[in-house]
Amino acid sequence: MEEKSVNDAFWHAKWQRNEIGFHEPQPNMLLIGYFSQLHLPTGARIFVPLCGKSLDIHWLLARGYHVSGIELSQIAVQQLFAELGLSPCITPMGVLKRYEAGHLCIFVGDFFDLTPQFLGHVDGVYDRAALIALPAHLRQRYAKHLVAITNSAPELLICLHYEQSCRAGPPFSVDEAEVRQHYEGQFLLTRLKTHDVPGGLKGICPATETVWKLIPRNRCGL
Repeated sequence: MEEKSVNDAFWHAKWQRNEIGFHEPQPNMLLIGYFSQLHLPTGARIFVPLCGKSLDIHWLLARGYHVSGIELSQIAVQQLFAELGLSPCITPMGVLKRYEAGHLCIFVGDFFDLTPQFLGHVDGVYDRAALIALPAHLRQRYAKHLVAITNSAPELLICLHYEQSCRAGPPFSVDEAEVRQHYEGQFLLTRLKTHDVPGGLKGICPATETVWKLIPRNRCGL
């Protein structure tokens, strides 16, 4: 599949056909093992971009965090609230819709339409499957917009790396050089762990997963 075909219609079709192999059946182990490295207190507001109906959101809520996110597919968001047993209040927000209940607030629509005013204050960002879901021509724009709407909030970022010629994404391969290209100007980057993906990428080729901690330089005295 060529990058240009990975667009809004591609993701809508995935959810409509329930082709969601990217949806992990349990909370991500790197989230569980390393989220505490951000040193965010209970009650902090965590932003999860391109969140789907991730069980990582269940995990964050269960630990007392407030979670906000944005997701293109309304199907995914409806399923997320249903699986959490929550009945959301739905509010139009420009071209977006806001689903909100309890400590969870998810916007439905295009990530690039989300503004700082709509999103509000964010204490931390968790990106497991957003940067690597986007083709190369969108990743720089994504990173810049994410930093802008979250006011450079600290971030836990999980990336996948493999030989891109082995398979067309998504997920796409994002290596250390690219992570630094997108974020090193604003953040102090710490690679917390890199490990081999069991079975490689869908059994096609070897792959590694890396978890990064991003701390704003202006909060590090740098």
